[in-house]
Amino acid sequence: MRFGLTLTALTMALVLTGCTEGTPERTPAGEKTSGAASPAATASPTTSLPKPAEVSPSDYADEAKDIVADFSDAELAGSLIIGTWSGTDTSTGANLIRKNHLGGVIVMKDNLPENPDPAQVAGVTEALTDSRTQGQPVSIGVDQEGGPVSRLSTGALPFPPLMALAATDDLDLTESATAVQARDLAELGFTIDFAPVADVTTGAQDVTINVRSAGDDHDQAAEVVAAAVDGYWAGGVAASAKHFPGHGRLNVDSHEELPVSKKSIDELEDTDLVPFKSAVEAGVPMVMMGHIGLPDAKTTPATLNEEAYSALRKTLDYDGVIITDALNMKAVGQNQGGAETVRALAAGADLALMPPDSAAAQQAVLRAMEEGELKRDDLVEKAERVVAMQLATSEVQKSVGDQADGDPGAVLTDVAEQSLTVLKGECGFSGTDAISIVGGSETETATLKQAAEEVGLEVGSRGTTVSLSPKTSAEVAVGTAAPWTMRDTSAKTAVTAYDDNPFALQAVAKWLKGDLEASGRLPVEYPGSDKAPDCG
Repeated sequence: MRFGLTLTALTMALVLTGCTEGTPERTPAGEKTSGAASPAATASPTTSLPKPAEVSPSDYADEAKDIVADFSDAELAGSLIIGTWSGTDTSTGANLIRKNHLGGVIVMKDNLPENPDPAQVAGVTEALTDSRTQGQPVSIGVDQEGGPVSRLSTGALPFPPLMALAATDDLDLTESATAVQARDLAELGFTIDFAPVADVTTGAQDVTINVRSAGDDHDQAAEVVAAAVDGYWAGGVAASAKHFPGHGRLNVDSHEELPVSKKSIDELEDTDLVPFKSAVEAGVPMVMMGHIGLPDAKTTPATLNEEAYSALRKTLDYDGVIITDALNMKAVGQNQGGAETVRALAAGADLALMPPDSAAAQQAVLRAMEEGELKRDDLVEKAERVVAMQLATSEVQKSVGDQADGDPGAVLTDVAEQSLTVLKGECGFSGTDAISIVGGSETETATLKQAAEEVGLEVGSRGTTVSLSPKTSAEVAVGTAAPWTMRDTSAKTAVTAYDDNPFALQAVAKWLKGDLEASGRLPVEYPGSDKAPDCG
């Protein structure tokens, strides 16, 4: 039985978008066009999830050393790669792991059927996990941040972006929510979630990270990131803080080209590195190196820059696993036949994520080892770190699996209600008994309509006009993405739910009816944010 509350029980039909390289598909204005039907109209009080037994990768160092000692050169080369494959044929991914001795794979949207159910997702991960029998566990990763980056679509619980968690101004709730998400992923068969985003955003100028970040204040973002790291581990998956040394202030999308930081890593230590420091102090098992050029290496991404890895080790005193961002992104030169993976490992990476050709990458690493370009002893040390993390994650999942079910619906309801943020107008809304919905996508409109009807609002052509688009005039504007997307609305009252998942829009419906106070804290400043009242 799945974790306390299945998607069927929630009556969800979530449609989320994403690309195979990791960029969320959005409209030019930054408004998402995804949506879903409402969850159940009522939810019980939040149930706190007990933490698993204290488990650390360092506890498995000796066992990992014994496992890696038996690796052939080919197995050693493959163990340092998290591969990817195209299409929905799971046997292709399983064979990729088996034939190339990969440390694991990442499951992307195009590896799943359209609008998958949880059983279909679990079937994919089960086939991948069983594809290898040697001592090293297989890592099954997913890019499931929440909000715009939700690769599993209808196959997992809907989850808001990190900025929504920050808006609740409740670290305990953030930890509980990420534990709920992690447990859902663990029960689907995943061992790694490439989250949380530890980048500090610039707001409206941030074309890549924006609402995926906890906000624009590095100290507040650091607290949210640490709570999320704790939650992921408590729920049974290894988190990966990303994208070191910080992507949120760079106004270039590294999926398309290489962004270059104007500041060195040393100059970022008291600002952008602060959330990464907090993640390390929280015991994050993995940090993702970003494709970011530095002032003294403007044409070399940090993923291939030895100084960037050295800074992460020394400046943050980090001894866990370092993984590259996806090596199939355009910030890294393509068509290198695995040479990009060799360069990444030589620079300091422990794991190479998504090489353009995983099989070629494994062979390139094997050749580099044979030719002395990569030293076997160095690769053994990397593999020992990776295997220790994998063993620890397996133990955490056993611990979590022995615990009583919680109620994820209650937790996600709490997040939605506490994150709802007034952008314009008064904190209190007197409520209405009827609304008409204008603007927005078809799915957003349908989701809000169902949520409104469930709380007793009449939806039709009369009553308070509610716009889901900044371009459509109305009495009330409701944002479902980054808060600055509603900065140009003509509505006298505006709120943001940060997402359009069923829980988020049900919170909006309750607020419109007058049954809920919007108490969210705006986590970012932008032109026009001074209109937002302090309702916390």
